[in-house]
Amino acid sequence: MVALDKDLQSRQLARELVRNAKQAQKVFATFSQEKIDSIVKHIAIESALHAEELAKMANEETGFGKWQDKVLKNTFASMRVYEHIKDLKTVGIINDDKINKVMDVGVPLGVITALVPSTNPTSTIIYKTLIALKAGNAIVFSPHPNAKACSFRTLDIVKKAALEAGAPAGIVDGVTMLTLEATKELMHSKDVSLILATGGEGMVRAAYASGTPTISGGPGNGPAFIERSANIKQAVNDIITSKTFDNGVICASEQSIIVERCIYNEVHRELLAQGAYFMNEDEAKRMASMLLRANGTINPEVVGKDAITLSQRAGFSVPANTRVLIALQDTVSPKNPYSREKLCPILGMYIEEDWQSACHRVVDLLTNEGLGHTLVIHTQNEDVIRQFSLEKPVNRILINTPAALGGIGATTNITPALTLGCGAVGGGSSSDNVGPMNLLNIRKVGYGVRSIDDLRQPAQPCSVAQPAVSTAVNQSQISILDDDRFRQPVTASAPASNIADNRFSTAAITEAVVSQGDITEENVEQIIKAVLGRLNK
Repeated sequence: MVALDKDLQSRQLARELVRNAKQAQKVFATFSQEKIDSIVKHIAIESALHAEELAKMANEETGFGKWQDKVLKNTFASMRVYEHIKDLKTVGIINDDKINKVMDVGVPLGVITALVPSTNPTSTIIYKTLIALKAGNAIVFSPHPNAKACSFRTLDIVKKAALEAGAPAGIVDGVTMLTLEATKELMHSKDVSLILATGGEGMVRAAYASGTPTISGGPGNGPAFIERSANIKQAVNDIITSKTFDNGVICASEQSIIVERCIYNEVHRELLAQGAYFMNEDEAKRMASMLLRANGTINPEVVGKDAITLSQRAGFSVPANTRVLIALQDTVSPKNPYSREKLCPILGMYIEEDWQSACHRVVDLLTNEGLGHTLVIHTQNEDVIRQFSLEKPVNRILINTPAALGGIGATTNITPALTLGCGAVGGGSSSDNVGPMNLLNIRKVGYGVRSIDDLRQPAQPCSVAQPAVSTAVNQSQISILDDDRFRQPVTASAPASNIADNRFSTAAITEAVVSQGDITEENVEQIIKAVLGRLNK
């Protein structure tokens, strides 16, 4: 008998896993919602019981993060995710609109292939198993080679729990002979309906290039903006809590701080009081040389390490109570690691004159890296929140919360998830925190409610009541500015520093429009430019 090379063996084993998963999914697809829910519940409970064991294994094997925080992630990935999805209707008739005579039927995708990152291996396997099975699918994992032992142990736990609850063998499984060829085999298989890709940028690109439909997470580079009305002590606490959680390996965590100059001294004092260390120019250069590899990617040697360890490796000393390292910055570029994603407790810090300048800095940072991902704002000013929400190129905007925990839905009511989509702007297919509803098709059933003769009847015009036209501002002017942002008065309770900002006041905008004279077809473009010019001041 001819002995097969390892790469060929691994490809064959991958094919067998997909074949088994396909057969298991055909059986699983016949299960009722109640049966599927009972299987998912049992997997969640069993996974939670092993949360500490798996956390310690992952920490020891990868060297990333803190095992105590990984316990929380495993518990979040099991019980918090389960509590959110347990009542969802995902199979069979999931909606029946008897008035409009439309019915929705949940249809599983089939076999899903899931890539597992070394930064969150055990929690990712638990989470992806739950959402895939909840939607009626089978799932086959490709673990990261640097986290194979903890990944294999997690797979053993979820496989055993699924079988105990009545799921068919093969409904959840994973590659055990880890090679690039095995992963490629999974991604290119015609029997795989979807790839759930979480991991490095190269692997995610390979998933999209495979031709198999893919949902991915993307790199984060989330700025944290501290606006002048913020509760500074709480804002600093949230940022440091987030950036030190599991030593910063969650991609939604803050990567830089942006602060208005008028409150910088107070923010600086609070950061020092809560364990931040500001690197001097020489120390920042030493650290920067260690953060990125020659090819411009993050150095895995710094990922998930604590601040004291990082400073020691860079050749300088910090106080024993140091929790995060900060470098003051004024530039953004792919070559500046402080303006990039840093999966460790290191932050760049930018000082801006006002919140409008902070807006531009946020966009610069996100354009540099992290488009579509996350940003966090610390403020009490609702106008600032609305303006950021309308304009910033991200799919998660978090207010007054630790970004790492808020982005995954732990400290917010965003969908609990460990795959955070970046949408089209970030090169992905989904902008969601990915859940079961992203992993099924919805079959539409529509009853006939009108005949072709009905369609031939002339349409009846709708009668719409027209509002009274003001003598000061005509109807066209009102429609251009019909946005609550521009009609929200500054309240008496707003901080004094915000009262002078009349950018959103009705009077200011009306002045900009009326100064152009009556609206005609010829000058409407000038009026729009005047409004936009006012907004950019």
